[in-house]
Amino acid sequence: MTTSSSALDDDGTRAAADGTRGPADGNREPTDPAAAAPAGRDRTLRGAALLATLIALPITLLVAVLAFTKLAPDTPAAAPSPSASSARVQSTTPVQMAAPALAARPATVCRALLSQLPASIRDLAQRPVTAGPEQNAAYGDPALTVACGGTEPTFPSTDEVWTVNRVCWHLAEQADAAVLSTVDRETLITVRVPRSYEQPLQWVPAISSTIVATVPSGGAIPSGCQR
Repeated sequence: MTTSSSALDDDGTRAAADGTRGPADGNREPTDPAAAAPAGRDRTLRGAALLATLIALPITLLVAVLAFTKLAPDTPAAAPSPSASSARVQSTTPVQMAAPALAARPATVCRALLSQLPASIRDLAQRPVTAGPEQNAAYGDPALTVACGGTEPTFPSTDEVWTVNRVCWHLAEQADAAVLSTVDRETLITVRVPRSYEQPLQWVPAISSTIVATVPSGGAIPSGCQR
């Protein structure tokens, strides 16, 4: 009798050509990898998948927020609040001022002073004057005025005098303005500061600096101005 190339073992199985053992009928059941995998490995795989999901979710949300922010229109910047200088409304009409005749020397000094006065005093822009632009200047509305030349004021020797940027001033209070007059210069300079501008001495530093550069010292300087 002829036998097949593979012999039956005592337990009813045949030895395969590769040495593995299979069922006697020669038909092998398909192997299920999932079923064959140990239960511990299955739990590990599920845990890793869950961890990856938890990590990916916040990253996805962050990318979405950044994309929305980039695509969203920029918020317009708040408009700057107007400064005091831009808020102050000033007239440009000529300011009424007198222009008395001056001797040659004071006229020369006054022209030098007026040519060097600044274009503005703090937030007050310079305005034209009705007479004597070579000896008068005006700033702002109501107008702060600067007059060069004229008669020296008289005041009690007990009155206080104030030195601002090396110029000595006498301060006289009037109903509508504070009047500041130089008392240490060869030619009188008078500054009228309207009542609506507080602390009148704070309006003359720039004028004082110009006076120092253009108007020589002179006259009977009060003792309070001696330096």
